[in-house]
Amino acid sequence: MAGEILFLAHRTPFPPDRGDKIRSHNVLKALAALAPVHVGCLGETDADMAEEKALAALAASYCMPRRTKPLPLAGIEALATGAAISISAFENKALYRWVRDTLTNRPIAAIYIFSGQMGQYVPHDWSGRLVVDFVDVDSAKFEAYAAKSGLPMRWVHAREGRLLRHYEAQLAARADCSLLVSDEEAALMRARCPGVPNIGALRNGIDCALYDPAKVRPHRDLANAAGPHFVFSGQMDYAPNIDAVERFTRRIMPAILTLHPAAQFHIVGRVPTPAVRKLASEQGVTVWGEVPDVRPFLAAASMVVAPLTIARGVQNKVLEAMAMAKTVLASPEALTGIDGEDGEHFLRCDSDAEFVAQACALADDRFRAEKVGKAARQLVLDRMSWPAMMAPLADIVGLTPGPERTARRNAA
Repeated sequence: MAGEILFLAHRTPFPPDRGDKIRSHNVLKALAALAPVHVGCLGETDADMAEEKALAALAASYCMPRRTKPLPLAGIEALATGAAISISAFENKALYRWVRDTLTNRPIAAIYIFSGQMGQYVPHDWSGRLVVDFVDVDSAKFEAYAAKSGLPMRWVHAREGRLLRHYEAQLAARADCSLLVSDEEAALMRARCPGVPNIGALRNGIDCALYDPAKVRPHRDLANAAGPHFVFSGQMDYAPNIDAVERFTRRIMPAILTLHPAAQFHIVGRVPTPAVRKLASEQGVTVWGEVPDVRPFLAAASMVVAPLTIARGVQNKVLEAMAMAKTVLASPEALTGIDGEDGEHFLRCDSDAEFVAQACALADDRFRAEKVGKAARQLVLDRMSWPAMMAPLADIVGLTPGPERTARRNAA
């Protein structure tokens, strides 16, 4: 099939500095190797808007309005219209107009939606190929939030989960192909959309050249201080990450400190909430907030921890740590979609007590910690590079690259 691609994402794919943007960035690069790609996305921060030149260099054309609608306003609009808040929050009239004009004026053969919220921009009369990359089953995430929340947020999250579940089923039924980030997420979506075909997985990869321990100097403050050092990285205004660091600080670190009084827990990531910043008052805990580069912290870590209780899809934080040859102590939820063996490539911890036991055992056995870390890096080198993960995209969108794009891709 000849033609061009319309790529719609809820956030700009630049810079690739958080989980969803890392995935969208690599998907966009892979699509651009197949055909001209027209990109519609929403910018949120000054850093996003500063990446306009990078987006322009990759896209055949683009539209990147700034998302300025406050969440409370999105909530009011959603209540008034009966829509999910997640849909209202990413509604933008300028982007609607640009999509309509692009479909009218360009030979678009396929639309690739990144994140279900962007399905609202696909015209009802669109008859070309439609690929929806849901990434995660968002409705299930809000259902999990509801189960953990008190009123009134329990009602808000339950409503969001209920409305998104209906929306996801409708969008999946329209799509020629629906993608999730792991086989487990794909199975969950199939169970929630009975009778809907073509639901599968397109897994995340990792840039092993960027996350190479041989090229990164450990952070000086950690390297020069007694340990062991446990590191958690992630967007720190994201509820599952907040829950994870509160869990490690309050339920796991105290027991570790009884055996290793010099142990340190480092929380690394942008936009820490007041609740996260408050954790710095606890013994052995440092909240770093946004840092220029997370890799020096990973390089200096004795272990990387991922004690998530709510997690959807593949955790980039786990892949990054594994690529950096670090032993990862992770909950079962944080290991979804990662092909590896417990005890060989990572250590699965099913409870707080297991986190404590494994953390203390490896703090006393550096040889084993290094062995697991080296095996982890080899695993991602062998099986989880971004080119390997993105190889199915040509068949998924129904396009094959012409000679010029093939040569450009091979030279890259």
